[in-house]
Amino acid sequence: MDVPVWKPRRVAAVPVELPEDVAPAGTRGAILRASLALFAESGYSAVSIRRIAGEVGITSASLYAHYRSKDQILAELVLIGHRELHARLTNALASAEPAAVAQLSALVREHVLLHTDFPLLAVVTNSELHALPEELAAPALELRSTCSRLLLDTLERGVSDGVFRIENLQLGAIAIGGMALQVAQWFGPDEPFTPDEVADNYVRYALRIVGADEGALR
Repeated sequence: MDVPVWKPRRVAAVPVELPEDVAPAGTRGAILRASLALFAESGYSAVSIRRIAGEVGITSASLYAHYRSKDQILAELVLIGHRELHARLTNALASAEPAAVAQLSALVREHVLLHTDFPLLAVVTNSELHALPEELAAPALELRSTCSRLLLDTLERGVSDGVFRIENLQLGAIAIGGMALQVAQWFGPDEPFTPDEVADNYVRYALRIVGADEGALR
């Protein structure tokens, strides 16, 4: 079976969405949504301020009244993505049972669902973060580090409790986090899977990566 890959034409089929109560209203929000679609389709470096302004229906000078630079637009999108991830992961841990299997399952599930719910935001957040200058990237990188620590702490707890058998915690965390990141590259309304189906399967994959008992996979 062919593995689906990200293609620019998917942008037309995937809703340009941001988390509720996060995106600013009015022109500022319209700029963010237009930029999100353009960055996902063409890549950050290929998109000009004039092109973003044209998509919104304003002049470049008007756009600069809302954002001082293209970097600031990207920085806000990247920070929105990382804030949403952090909120989902912390809420998932708080709601799950304290056992390591339940905690890991909750983390993986929410990580995957973020990428099915907001695939364009996830693509831009993960693929364009490197384009930001250090001072603009710092807030998102701090949140990313915190999220990574949540996963590592859960894996360490599972090993300590004897329910996970994993030789290298860092590599295990990279494998688990990396497979969720790829969901945004192919998931869309034309796929034959629901978000819950994808999340449930990825939870099982993650539990296999850490060597959880077969009973935990049912």
